[in-house]
Amino acid sequence: MPCSITDMTKIVLASRNAKKIGELRTLLSALGDIEVLSLDDVGFHGDIVEDGNSFAENALIKARVGTQFGYIGIADDSGLTVDALGGAPGIFSARYAGEHASDEANNEKLLDALKDTPDGARDAHYVAAVACVFPDGRSFVVQERCDGVIIRDARGENGFGYDPYFYIPEKGKTFAEMSAADKHKMSHRGKAMRRFLKIFEYYREVSDVNE
Repeated sequence: MPCSITDMTKIVLASRNAKKIGELRTLLSALGDIEVLSLDDVGFHGDIVEDGNSFAENALIKARVGTQFGYIGIADDSGLTVDALGGAPGIFSARYAGEHASDEANNEKLLDALKDTPDGARDAHYVAAVACVFPDGRSFVVQERCDGVIIRDARGENGFGYDPYFYIPEKGKTFAEMSAADKHKMSHRGKAMRRFLKIFEYYREVSDVNE
């Protein structure tokens, strides 16, 4: 049974990463009349076990948390894949250097792993999967990526994660050197969210018809 339109006005964003929440709230603002709630807003203070084998699986696991409270759940799972490292750190990007590792520790481990990799072989890809799960069980996932290279020295003060080392040759900048608006235009998360919004609008239209 489709969700009623009243069920479509609130979304639980399954994340506690303040910078990520900020990015996603900005992207979701295109929906206009949607209120975005965090896990803390709905009183969920536990840990989510991300034991999927892909970005899409982990995004769905996190998104289902919101439905426990009767809301639509949205979550993204994203990370960096490096060709020379066989796709690592991949789904372990946030904890590459260990559980609760800092961005600095993760970046240090990445640079150490690539220290003997020549500049022409440091291709990398940021990947984002965005999942949406409705209280009635319906769900969908979109996935996109942004291609770049890993440089040896940090550049820029914006962004988070591996952004200071993720360089886009055609732009001549790292993600950390870009404004938020410019990053959203080309980032993995920005691309995924634009696809997500189109599909989500379809679900809303279907809900309107079934009211």
